[in-house]
Amino acid sequence: MSDAGRPGDETDAATPAAELIDGPDSKLIDAAHLPGVPDEFQRLWTPHRMAYITAGPEPLRHTCPFCAAPTMTDEEGLIVVRGRTAYALLNLFPYNSGHLLVCPYRHIATYDEATAEEVAEIGLLTQQGMRVLRKVSNCDGFNLGMNQGRVAGAGVDEHLHQHIVPRWATDANFFPIIAKTKALPQLLGEVRTAVAGAWPEHPVAD
Repeated sequence: MSDAGRPGDETDAATPAAELIDGPDSKLIDAAHLPGVPDEFQRLWTPHRMAYITAGPEPLRHTCPFCAAPTMTDEEGLIVVRGRTAYALLNLFPYNSGHLLVCPYRHIATYDEATAEEVAEIGLLTQQGMRVLRKVSNCDGFNLGMNQGRVAGAGVDEHLHQHIVPRWATDANFFPIIAKTKALPQLLGEVRTAVAGAWPEHPVAD
């Protein structure tokens, strides 16, 4: 006796069995059978980018972002830790998820203008940042560095900042090369919460 048409099989009757994919909680329709015109492109869905689109073009910068950040809440400024003479925050335009910047509070442009205390704390926060990123993201390595002056590639050349970029063995792909695009798996707020939560309670030794 055929099972077709028995009570409870309405979904299977309406949708051919070949079009159903069993999931843990529900049945999904195979995308190949949904309406649309196929083409040769693959889609990378990035809904988080709407935050940048709806915000519109970046306004002309009238204040230094690294002087402004400490005046905000940690969440607003993307700050993960505040020290005595320096602090660390997430890069608003990260190369990879977890890309940190370590900055002195003082508005100085180059490393040779930093005091011995500032140099020591920038170094300490850099070490701590590496340990925290290794813990929360299981990264395989780091790029560390300072671009001194606009001619050397500094995006904000008037305020000293050190980059801490976590790297993974599998993080290289074709997007930055052919499309000038970085695919980032986490939103900045989520990364800030994870990194700040894993930072030592007393970042600066007494």
